[in-house]
Amino acid sequence: MSLLSAILRSSKGRFVLGVIAAWAGFQVWLTLAAPGKISPELAGTSEKVNVQIELPFTPERFHVLAFQKFGRVSGADDHSIELRGVKRTDLTSVARPYWVTSVGPIKTGG
Repeated sequence: MSLLSAILRSSKGRFVLGVIAAWAGFQVWLTLAAPGKISPELAGTSEKVNVQIELPFTPERFHVLAFQKFGRVSGADDHSIELRGVKRTDLTSVARPYWVTSVGPIKTGG
């Protein structure tokens, strides 16, 4: 307890604890927000789905590479990336980044 009380008495210790608490809160928010970004249209029983990931900006190489670990990127446009063969168990991980606005089925046409 003396270490904890020493940390709490120190302004640097309180700052570090504050940063850790902010980081942990951000991670919890990402985890809780991810299921709400997934479209109900993706409900089903198949093991894999094809999804369109909506972003609030034009995707760059970093974003494409980040999604390649979940499936095959088949295209991108101004504000979305098409990802094929995504396991249903990975949908929450695809939706988790803060820069993903929604995950839904691939839109045909257009």
